[in-house]
Amino acid sequence: MKKRLISIVLALAILFGLGSAALAATASPGSSRITTSAAYIYGAVPKPTVGAVGGEWAVLGLARSGYSVPDKYYQDYYAAVEQYVIDKGGVLDTRKYTEYSRVVIALAAIGKDATNVGGYNLVAPLGDFDQTCWQGLNGPIWALLALDSRNYSVPTAPAGKTQASRQMYVNRIVNSQLDDGGWNLFSTPYYKTGSADADITGMALQALAKYQSQTAVKTAIDKALDCISKMQGEDGGFNSSYGFATSESCAQIVVGLCELGISLTDSRFVKNGKSVLDELLTYRRSNGSFIHSSEESGDNLMSSEQGLYALVAAQRAANGQNSLYRMGDAISITTPVAPAYGLPGKDPAVKKVPVTAAGTTFPDIAGHPNKAAIEALAARGIINGYNASKFAPDDKITRAQFAKITIMSLGMTAQKTSAFSDVPSTEWYAGWVGTATAYGIVNGYGGGKFGPNDLITREQFAAIMYRYANFKGYNTGKAADLAGYADASAISDWALAAMKWANAEGLITGRTTTTLVPRGDATRAEAAAILKRFIENVK
Repeated sequence: MKKRLISIVLALAILFGLGSAALAATASPGSSRITTSAAYIYGAVPKPTVGAVGGEWAVLGLARSGYSVPDKYYQDYYAAVEQYVIDKGGVLDTRKYTEYSRVVIALAAIGKDATNVGGYNLVAPLGDFDQTCWQGLNGPIWALLALDSRNYSVPTAPAGKTQASRQMYVNRIVNSQLDDGGWNLFSTPYYKTGSADADITGMALQALAKYQSQTAVKTAIDKALDCISKMQGEDGGFNSSYGFATSESCAQIVVGLCELGISLTDSRFVKNGKSVLDELLTYRRSNGSFIHSSEESGDNLMSSEQGLYALVAAQRAANGQNSLYRMGDAISITTPVAPAYGLPGKDPAVKKVPVTAAGTTFPDIAGHPNKAAIEALAARGIINGYNASKFAPDDKITRAQFAKITIMSLGMTAQKTSAFSDVPSTEWYAGWVGTATAYGIVNGYGGGKFGPNDLITREQFAAIMYRYANFKGYNTGKAADLAGYADASAISDWALAAMKWANAEGLITGRTTTTLVPRGDATRAEAAAILKRFIENVK
């Protein structure tokens, strides 16, 4: 009887011992899970591009995971970003500024500076407080994370816009906190409705983590932690804003707690022995991918990307490493030397021109076919309007004006000349004409005359571009057949080769489908379009 009682006691001890082990909350996903999930993302996203799926989050997770990825993978991503930015004229989105923040964060993860990507400053839009906040609370949240990813200075907002500061973004998040202690996408300091959303609350905690020393922030964080403790389900998970449990909700809470330096096994966030990480892992499949909800069975790339970087956040916390968004230990990739195309051996004076006034536009170019080109050059200060509301796209352009915008488009500086009697050193255009003629971009008429106020024709424009391209070693061997234009015979003999090349390059197209109008005066809009195409063609 005594032996039987002892056996029962031992059996119960073993049973309860195993039960305690099985219910012990998980604080680390383990390196093997990280490796398998990273391998899945690497295979599922072989060529990341700019995008909320198949782009920045995949790059972030891989770059911060420690998983071995060839440098070329990140180099190709950076090249894709650069080309995308150039193609968009530096404007990733006119309304949703999280488009900028997402790219800035991914570039930080691979050690790249986002203030000069293809000549554009992708951090610059985050200086505009109102536009950054326009889309909802995720705007200031991700702006703060982006700015902090490489400790960027808050950029200067365009004239007439509300200048942002880090503290303004911090205050925006804190003051948008709901009465229940959490946040949702639509909460603002002036409009608080609905209840806390797990995803947004997790993101808000991520953004505020670096500011815990501020009393108001610490108070808000403590209130939010109490909120998510109450929100957490008995299985350790969280419902999304749609009312059902998702892996992404778990992922954002995991990252939020890790950014705050709070253990995932903190008793406040363990229910029935299960942590939020435990619940996140229930969505993970054996191949390393994640499903969105328990109702699904197939791989979900968005869920898998967020799942990976949440596992990475947990593993980094367990290892005592920098958190996911504290990127002082970010990897660093080299940018490969560009192939010998465009302007090989270009003069050191030629430089990329950065964006200094993103979003610049003019009311009178709305609907104009060259609107994008005008905005692209205006954003870099290469071409200006007569004032903030007038560009006058169809006004003619003079030789002096053309000399200035051409030299500015090449990032070169003005150097005055005394070679022309009709270019006084006191005139605004003297330096631009001096540089343009010194480099053989624009020539004088002879006899010491330049003709600064003469209008430029379309064929003269072609000849100038052609001459400059030849001078700098760019291949001018292309030649279009202009027979389809009814006025091709009107092209001057000296300009024929240039017009054939310019048309083949797409620099100068017909003013109509059947006419080139070679001797017609070029307009300001045409000048912007031709210069933009030329800059892009020669890289």
